[in-house]
Amino acid sequence: MGKYVTVKSYRLYSGPKQTQLINMNVRILCVSALVMLLSCERNALNHGPDKVKSLQGTWLLITGTTIQKNDTTHTDYQKGQRMIKIINDTHFAFLNHDLNHGKDSTSAMYVAGGGRYTLTGDQYTEHLEYCNFREWEDKTFHFTVTLKSDTLVQRGIEKIEETGIDREIIETYIRLHSDSVTHQ
Repeated sequence: MGKYVTVKSYRLYSGPKQTQLINMNVRILCVSALVMLLSCERNALNHGPDKVKSLQGTWLLITGTTIQKNDTTHTDYQKGQRMIKIINDTHFAFLNHDLNHGKDSTSAMYVAGGGRYTLTGDQYTEHLEYCNFREWEDKTFHFTVTLKSDTLVQRGIEKIEETGIDREIIETYIRLHSDSVTHQ
């Protein structure tokens, strides 16, 4: 049996048919919202204004492959050294050091640099403004990036004519979270 309900000084009839209609409309609205939410989350790197946010964070370099002419070198960045890359909404920085604090002359190393970057779709371009290897400064490097969950793969060419550097690099990073341990 229906009844009259007053809502904001409007008098509406509320009965079983109206209740079914309202329930159906609420279900349709919920399903539509869920579909829209899931479609927006599909690939944050290549869609919408949040593509840069998907790269933001601190990344630990796990492996690197360098291909120069006919020579391919694979580096495990988990053995004897650590490198992180920090990306915010406009800039990147990288820091790499040996785990012996420079005490072993055969493995002592420290590399740091940073600058601005741009991201268009999967095309990531670094404009290196600062680097302890000064001949690398003021150079631009183009990469293709892929992001799957917390893994970032960066692939591109490093070319500096005056030094003879001309090589392809493929670097695999994992995202560090606030509870991650980066030192051993």
